[in-house]
Amino acid sequence: MNFLTKRSMLILLMLKQKLKFITSIRALFWPLVMGAVLVSTTFYAGLARADQYDEQIQALQAQNAGSQAASNQLASQASSYEDAINRLQTQINSLQQAIVDNQNKSNDLQKQIDAKQIELDHQKQVLGENIKTMYLEGQISTLEILASSNNISDFVNKETYRTAMRNQIKTTVDTITQLKVQLQKQQDQLQSMIKDQQSQQAQLNSAQLQQSQMLAYTEGQKATYDQQIKANNSQIGSLRAAQAAANRKLGGAPSAGDPNHGGYPAYLDNAYQDSIIDPWGMFNRECVSYTAWKVQQTYGYMPYWGGTGNAIQWPGDAARAGIPTGTTPRAQSVAIWPVGYYGHAMWVEGVSPDGRTIYVSQYNYDWQGHYSEMNISSAGLTYIYFGG
Repeated sequence: MNFLTKRSMLILLMLKQKLKFITSIRALFWPLVMGAVLVSTTFYAGLARADQYDEQIQALQAQNAGSQAASNQLASQASSYEDAINRLQTQINSLQQAIVDNQNKSNDLQKQIDAKQIELDHQKQVLGENIKTMYLEGQISTLEILASSNNISDFVNKETYRTAMRNQIKTTVDTITQLKVQLQKQQDQLQSMIKDQQSQQAQLNSAQLQQSQMLAYTEGQKATYDQQIKANNSQIGSLRAAQAAANRKLGGAPSAGDPNHGGYPAYLDNAYQDSIIDPWGMFNRECVSYTAWKVQQTYGYMPYWGGTGNAIQWPGDAARAGIPTGTTPRAQSVAIWPVGYYGHAMWVEGVSPDGRTIYVSQYNYDWQGHYSEMNISSAGLTYIYFGG
């Protein structure tokens, strides 16, 4: 005899003892007692199994919460690394442009230096020719030059021209030499500046590489956490499916229940599933269409959420509409089971005394668009309190 059977028998024994006390007033309280017995028996008969799923789901959800927090922190770090990389790239680009500009200036200066060098070489050649001529003329005596001149004025003019030419050439050579020195100084300064800028660029490239490595490492860690969250969500989905199967086993197969199908309008109920759009923009005989009708029927108003048909979106829609939500089961609320891509919406007909199970009515639990009722665990669901 397993633990579950022993526990069930113990509970049934306790219930029998309680029933002996109740027998004397059975006529007055019999319906209430039988309801309590049925709910309690159904719930306790397999609570251990349902709780096992809840514990595993909660453990995975807690792990996901930690992983999500770590993933968010890593995403923030990755964003800061990306910002740093972008800022460094801007500086690198700015330096690169400055280097290009300075290199162009250096090239222009080099052309000017080369041109001045050519001019300097030419002037030196001219000066050399003049010096040679003056030297040759210096070998002729003043008397001979005077004799070859037409007159004294001609002699003076020759001497003056020779001296002026020599001075002019010397001045030109000195000017070109000085200008070349200045250009070379500017060239040296530019080359030094370019060298410094290239050094700065190398440092920025190194810093950017480090930031890129940190970014890659951070994104890798984030991807690991995200993958773990995805795997856990998949496992949670499997556990919820197994839990649902266990709940169905505990409470029996979903019952046809209310022959009036919770008051769901006949024109929606009798039509083919998904062939009509209800007043809230949802397809007929879907879980959300039925719960929307129950809210309207119970509270007189159901918000139009723009035809948002997936149950899993309802808690967010409710929050935006100012409708409270929570995890505490409450009768006449909408229970959202966040399973799979669509989720599932149910109308809470009643809650067990200890709050651990709920009795729900619903549509399309069987994916065939049918109405049904059943007992399920209250854990792991989000409740929307349309009544405030």
